Amino acid sequence: MNTEIYALKKNKTWTLVPPSSEMTIVHNKWVYRIKLNADGSIERFKARLVAKGFQQVPGVDFFETYSPVVKPCTIRLMFTMAVTYGWEIQQLDINNAFLNGELKEAVYMYQPQGFVDPQFPNHVCKLNKAIYGLKQAPRAWFDKLKQSLQQWGFSNSKADSSLFFSNTNGKLLLILVYVDDILITGHDQHQVQHVISTLQSKFALKILGPVSYFLGFEVIRDGSHLYLTQHKYTKDLLNSTQMNDSKSQPTPMCSTTKLSQHTGTPMKNPTMYRSVLGALQYLTMTRPDIAFAVNRLSQFQQAPTSDHWSACKRILRYLSGTLHEGLHFAPAKTLDLQGFTDADWAGCYDDRKSTSGYCIYFGGNLVSWCSKKQTVVARSSTESEYRALALATTELVWIQSVLKEVGIPFQHCPILWCDNLGAGSLASNPVFHARTKHIEVDLHFVRDKVIAQELDVRYVDTSHQIADIFTKPLAATPFLHFRNKLTHVSDMYNLRGDVEIQEEDHR
Repeated sequence: MNTEIYALKKNKTWTLVPPSSEMTIVHNKWVYRIKLNADGSIERFKARLVAKGFQQVPGVDFFETYSPVVKPCTIRLMFTMAVTYGWEIQQLDINNAFLNGELKEAVYMYQPQGFVDPQFPNHVCKLNKAIYGLKQAPRAWFDKLKQSLQQWGFSNSKADSSLFFSNTNGKLLLILVYVDDILITGHDQHQVQHVISTLQSKFALKILGPVSYFLGFEVIRDGSHLYLTQHKYTKDLLNSTQMNDSKSQPTPMCSTTKLSQHTGTPMKNPTMYRSVLGALQYLTMTRPDIAFAVNRLSQFQQAPTSDHWSACKRILRYLSGTLHEGLHFAPAKTLDLQGFTDADWAGCYDDRKSTSGYCIYFGGNLVSWCSKKQTVVARSSTESEYRALALATTELVWIQSVLKEVGIPFQHCPILWCDNLGAGSLASNPVFHARTKHIEVDLHFVRDKVIAQELDVRYVDTSHQIADIFTKPLAATPFLHFRNKLTHVSDMYNLRGDVEIQEEDHR
């Protein structure tokens, strides 16, 4: 607590002023937290002073509050470039990051408990800098960091506001920002160290060295390869649900499962169901193999039943047998883009809406995937497939915009593989018939990309359609086949020395 107060006073976070009746004065509280290492051991004990921002008045105490955070796909793009070009990824942690943000509004707060100034016990704190808990604190900190990086010659990506880059004389330098966690990598390590020194002169930070634990992800660098897993997070989830010793299952969802709003007995207390589903949604960041099952069960959070909870526990049983699984990033021969897209027509038993699924590879490494229920009912399998095709095209276009901004060249036109001949024909057919009028926006969007040679839509047989794993529950054999194609590895901690074998498995 003394360390936190010292940092606040050193930063001149507030000025003591006498209170008045016109002021909206917010309270505060001390929040205590135990910071853990990747192996679960205690790193340090931490006390933080947090303002009760819910007492702030909108339009008076704050206006804009939104602060961007980096997209997971951007992180995977960085990892792919790092292993391909042999870059080292450095990790930084900003100390008391929010305290650096400068407030534009007049905000008043009571003096912190235990540290009331004896000379002015009735005064209140007029905040000059942001403090944790304030509505505008994240935005104020991001604006401060953004201004500093732009002054040092970095450009802010238009596609992902949390990505900053510098490309001088062909030497690319990338900075990813997730609140107070920062990743830096690039061609020139001397330039990387210079940026770190510049940041250190401006902000109080901890230099954590090569990235090993970021946002709950464990990053294992093995020579020219990189592995990403959430082993500790998964283990903690299984322990909290008492499923760590449960019998494992070969797939996250049975292929014959037919979930509906009306099956099973309503749960008396659905809090556990919602809590576990929220944790599983975060786990899909490195586990695309459970993306469909989590997406399907998330549709019943409003009124879950016993059948839904049983299906949820099956995911946990599957995880208990695949604790060490994660993503594998290998050096790419060519940094090309290609994706697979699929749809399960009328797969929902309640409203007969279809499910779209896609996965996108950059240089052979999986960087983006999605399992999403379509917003409207498709009247044919071709229509549902085409809507999935348009969704994947949108993601491909976004990834292209990020890569073009930072100066990554494309040697070939991106390829999108689809297992529906009708959808593929519509993508290049210059004639729109009356029966396709209701999906003409998607038709024009995809077809314009095809005509401009910015997208190549090709047919792939269903037996090779990797995106099938994101649209429906599969039997064990096809599920394991497609899971291996997702650049997954089955044992993250026994891989050293087995890199060549793993590459052969992926091929």
